[in-house]
Amino acid sequence: MHSATQRLAPADEANLVLDHAGQVNVFLVAALLEPGGFLAPDGTPDMAGLRAVLRERIAELPALRKRAAQAGRRHHWIETMPDVEHHIRLVEPVDGVTGLEDRCAELMGQPLALDRPMWEILLVPGAMAGGLGIVLRIHHAVADGMTAAVIVQRLFDPGGPGERAGNEPPTFAPAEAPRHAGIDVRRTLRRLGTGLHRIRKTVWGHGVGRTVLLGERSAHHGVAFLQTEIKTLESAVRPKGATVNDALLAASAAGFRAALVASGEPIPVWLPVSEPVALQRRGTAGNQVGIMLVRLPLAEPQPDERLRLIAEQTRVEKPQARDQGTLEFMRGPVGARIMDRLGRRQHLVGGFVTNVPGPEGTFRLAGAPVTALWPVAVLAGNVRLGVAAVSYAGNLCCGIHFDASTVPGDVFAQAMAEELARLGK
Repeated sequence: MHSATQRLAPADEANLVLDHAGQVNVFLVAALLEPGGFLAPDGTPDMAGLRAVLRERIAELPALRKRAAQAGRRHHWIETMPDVEHHIRLVEPVDGVTGLEDRCAELMGQPLALDRPMWEILLVPGAMAGGLGIVLRIHHAVADGMTAAVIVQRLFDPGGPGERAGNEPPTFAPAEAPRHAGIDVRRTLRRLGTGLHRIRKTVWGHGVGRTVLLGERSAHHGVAFLQTEIKTLESAVRPKGATVNDALLAASAAGFRAALVASGEPIPVWLPVSEPVALQRRGTAGNQVGIMLVRLPLAEPQPDERLRLIAEQTRVEKPQARDQGTLEFMRGPVGARIMDRLGRRQHLVGGFVTNVPGPEGTFRLAGAPVTALWPVAVLAGNVRLGVAAVSYAGNLCCGIHFDASTVPGDVFAQAMAEELARLGK
């Protein structure tokens, strides 16, 4: 059964535009499960039991009960109860975590069907000894990273006594109306000027030269997982005036540098990358993110100095990105079509980095403990490598997504892991 609900918010419609051949606008979360609950001691899943549990939770999650139906030039959300036999499936086994990485890489090239709710949960045998892998995929039109984090938390079991269900992304109340009605002229002019500057940079920006990091992507995706302890990392970088996110960016810089060296390319002084920034939750849109540009200092050999240079930027760029709001071209489908065309030849950024807060505690899925979790983000435009991170079980868990035919992603991952270890000392 289904019934009409509401028109897609412009930012969500924009994300439908960015889903097309060669660019699957779907992000992914992979996890490992130990026996417990629906998962027998020998790793055999009770699919009927799992589906029964999740069916109840899906009934309370409107985002998972709708599909996008075209109505003229735009789309409307249609209320549709998902077929859990299709959306929650057991797939072919893999060989350990490496096999799970490979499976996720394949999935990043496979679109979700648009004629049903745009998500799926895949159970992957063999991802860990005696346990099971699980992959959740959600279309970007349904949710950005922050919204998806809330969806994941509500699909999984609540935390135990003394433990919150998760370190939920901030839910902001609507801003209070000003005491004196009227327009803040200075702020309006400032935002207008910043918006025009961002549009010019998007159209004509050229901060990145010719490089293996940019260009047409092949159909051969690669994914690599890594993680590091958050408290150790935070204790080491906070006295230096930096955050865990700054450390993530610094480690990514080491990865980009190593990938360029391995490809025989010269090392630029700076490599600009884009990073989403959470905005205040207003209205019905599943996508409410701004973008900040961060120049990674690749030529700087000292980890501490690289970290300082990055922290210096993010202290300024993050609040500005929040104040400016959604990237101008992603405020509706027309702008998204323009940006999609521009993105195929852009040289404004050389990579993507995203970081979403995860739960303070740990999850269970229908009683099965979740022992590890990694996100994998979308690659768009002509960008060939991106990093996604989430905090889970005391670790910063990173998924590196790359074009395996052109970019040495394994070199990137090794250098990034080594840099995170150095920064955490």
